[in-house]
Amino acid sequence: MLPLYFRAATAADVPALVTLVTSAYRGDASRVGWTTEADLLDGDRIDPTLLRADIERPRSRVVVAGTADATMVACAHVADVDGQGYFGMFAVDPRRQGGGIGRAMLAECERIAGHEWDLPAMRMTVIDVRDELIAWYVRLGYRRTGEVLPFPYGDTRFGIPKRDDLRFEVLHKPLRAAG
Repeated sequence: MLPLYFRAATAADVPALVTLVTSAYRGDASRVGWTTEADLLDGDRIDPTLLRADIERPRSRVVVAGTADATMVACAHVADVDGQGYFGMFAVDPRRQGGGIGRAMLAECERIAGHEWDLPAMRMTVIDVRDELIAWYVRLGYRRTGEVLPFPYGDTRFGIPKRDDLRFEVLHKPLRAAG
């Protein structure tokens, strides 16, 4: 894996972030990697206005991973939601998936939530038919909670579903020992 640096995204990064996230999840370009949702959803994966709000909101950070030559290779959103970390908008350039970048990005977001913000746990939602992705998170210490949330059908800011059985499963990981 190339050496990575992490930084907080700025509003100037929004166009590049939208391109990166879209390339990891939508269209034929996403099929190069293993995170594609191209068979599940069309349309946008991230709304630029919501992304900008996430960048500007307190206790919310869009994290960018880059290489020494300043190439943006991954991003994720970590936030304090009701006293727990929330992890989302996770994307790795599909041409660079499988080399440890995603694992490093997740660890950085867990560090921010657990050490900088002193939050006890991290939560995330994953489309529940994404078995391979859920299994990857489970290997990294997340557990399936059994809690499911509805997919936002009709809200095209999150994509245009190709099937009518999508929903989100909540995954959870303690970031520090209880006590």
